[in-house]
Amino acid sequence: MPATSPTSAPPASRARNLAQTVVMYVKEQVAANKLMPGDKLPTESELMRELGVSRTVVREGISRLQAGEIIETRHGIGSFVLEPPREKLGVEMVPATTVEDLLAILELRISLETESAGLAAQRAQPKDIARIRSALSAIEAAARNGGDSAAADLEFHVSIARATGNRYFVDILTQMGSALIPRNRIDSAGIAKSDPKAYVALVNQEHESILDAIARNEADAARAAMRMHLSNSRERLRKAADRTKSVKR
Repeated sequence: MPATSPTSAPPASRARNLAQTVVMYVKEQVAANKLMPGDKLPTESELMRELGVSRTVVREGISRLQAGEIIETRHGIGSFVLEPPREKLGVEMVPATTVEDLLAILELRISLETESAGLAAQRAQPKDIARIRSALSAIEAAARNGGDSAAADLEFHVSIARATGNRYFVDILTQMGSALIPRNRIDSAGIAKSDPKAYVALVNQEHESILDAIARNEADAARAAMRMHLSNSRERLRKAADRTKSVKR
């Protein structure tokens, strides 16, 4: 009997069983550090060829990995490996709901992420640079498609923290989560009355400066670029908040 073609759809029950092959493959790649947190999964077509399964099987496997919080899928960009859950550090982060909250968080981030960028510049490996660059590309893609770039923005900063080789930088930024880049609660561009595309382009110029300094292994320049980026973010929001208060008076 001829073998079933990988591209043909198997019966639903068999597809569900084969989907576990996809799940185990990704988990094994993660366990072997061949896929790291923040890395993009192979495309559906690549997984089909690698595992000899159909697209239906791959999609079922991806769905299970999403449900198990092993990966997350960003519409139009791809699926990415998530940071594994770790024991909390005992710091309870309350999501920012006001401009004042976000300004306070930015003060904390300036001190934390300035040093993170400096250490990343000293220690980053080529794979770290590629991961940071991938996150920056995802931010730009989300902006082009009119999507929410918050997840990719968070990944950009976490990828820099990961490049330090110090897990505690990663743990703190990951635990801060939505409090770090709370665009789903606070529309920074809207508050600042900016063109959203122009606003994202400006922020991404600052991101590019950080990445360039890290890629050149220039620690002082990376610290300066990160401090400038976060200080600019704080100043943009502070001025916007002042304008809003003036209008209400």
